[in-house]
Amino acid sequence: MSGVQAELILGAIERKARSALPSNSSYLEQRVQYLKEGAQLVDEESQGVMMAWEGPLMQAHAKAVCSGGGDVLNVGFGLGLVDTAIQSNKTRSHTIIEAHPDVLRKMREDGWEDKPNVHVVHGRWQDVLPQLGQYDGIFFDTFGEDYEDLREFQNQMIHLLRPGGLYSYFNGLSADNVFFHMVSCEVVKCELAAKGLSTSFIPLPINVSDPAIWQGILNKYWQLDTYLLPIVQWTSTDSGVTNCKDPSS
Repeated sequence: MSGVQAELILGAIERKARSALPSNSSYLEQRVQYLKEGAQLVDEESQGVMMAWEGPLMQAHAKAVCSGGGDVLNVGFGLGLVDTAIQSNKTRSHTIIEAHPDVLRKMREDGWEDKPNVHVVHGRWQDVLPQLGQYDGIFFDTFGEDYEDLREFQNQMIHLLRPGGLYSYFNGLSADNVFFHMVSCEVVKCELAAKGLSTSFIPLPINVSDPAIWQGILNKYWQLDTYLLPIVQWTSTDSGVTNCKDPSS
């Protein structure tokens, strides 16, 4: 895929995403609520920020980013699904970046700031990343942001990921159309390859077709039957270099 083709496709994806989601600043100014005994996190417009059906996916993400032990960073707490799973793995330290005041309040109530190996960083990742060190595992899952935000995070992530480390992200790009979803995966893979990272995707079956799951939720933000879990690692020096051109260059 050429850089021009990638940019055209990403432009279409971006326009669609921005029409469906609030801006990050708008989201952070809204109140959010934990509903159904903590099984849903929704904003003022009843858009699903995070839902319990994501649990098995978050467990798989946590297993991946914790596979090397060491220091792990998660960006975006939500329901705490991935952070709970990270805590069940052996890590040296566990850092969480969270920006929403209501989510931070819930984290304090649930004792996350008192856990011995957990460091909670208050603020937007765009503002706090410069104060952080390096990590063996990194996971990214925010709300109210789009591909340009993910791309910018990945530009910063390469300075945070240690040699031998593993990065993953919630792969919700174009999750209502299998064609655009696959294109998005290839674009991300190509862009990361230009930065010296190799990306593979582990297919996980997921069924959220039951209307009851989405009752009261404005945005059905996942509509596919397979989740492609990203595994991103530094490319070894002898593994060859991709021919993909970074579309941002």
